Amino acid sequence: MSSERTEDFSAPSGSRNQPMSDGGCDTETTGNDASSEEGAHQNSTTAPGDTNRERKPEPAPKEVSAAKTITRSRLPALEDDAEVGLQKEQTVTRDGKADLAFTATLLATAAPACAPKGHWEENRIYQTTDGKHVFSKVTRSASMEEKDVYEAEVFDPSPSSVPTQLLRGAREIARARPITWMDAAVAFFGYDSLAKALYRKLSVRFEEQIS
Repeated sequence: MSSERTEDFSAPSGSRNQPMSDGGCDTETTGNDASSEEGAHQNSTTAPGDTNRERKPEPAPKEVSAAKTITRSRLPALEDDAEVGLQKEQTVTRDGKADLAFTATLLATAAPACAPKGHWEENRIYQTTDGKHVFSKVTRSASMEEKDVYEAEVFDPSPSSVPTQLLRGAREIARARPITWMDAAVAFFGYDSLAKALYRKLSVRFEEQIS
């Protein structure tokens, strides 16, 4: 009996593949782990006459970028967090449009605490020397097969600027309320949890005031 127990428990418990921890976030069962568990369950419940049933091959895991893996491991910190509050020459990449080059102060950045599925967003707000605001959103993927997505918009406070006029809805026009850069920020980033984290880092109030 003792030899049988030794054979059953000879493999150390740490030898099984464990989901990689992601900055203290709750880990999720990966597709490969789920397939392995499902296959084990099927093997344990397969009737003797079904032993020759063909099993579908598991998809090959996507190749990840080493550089982006390092970036992901540092979330929610971003590489330019130390530049918040500093005025310098900035370049913001945009997909399908000309990149933006300007002198501005980085007002705030925001990123999630982790990216367990390999995707995350990075939000930034800049203020230029002439009073404009630049909003930047980068959607990143740790996979080398997927390209990062770059979006950016410029808000010009001038009443005659096209972006300002496009942001003015019927309600704002009726009330004759001027559009602010905060309105433009909400129009660009929305109100998801990451956007709210970005707003909380600014020295302005984005909450809706009610009486």
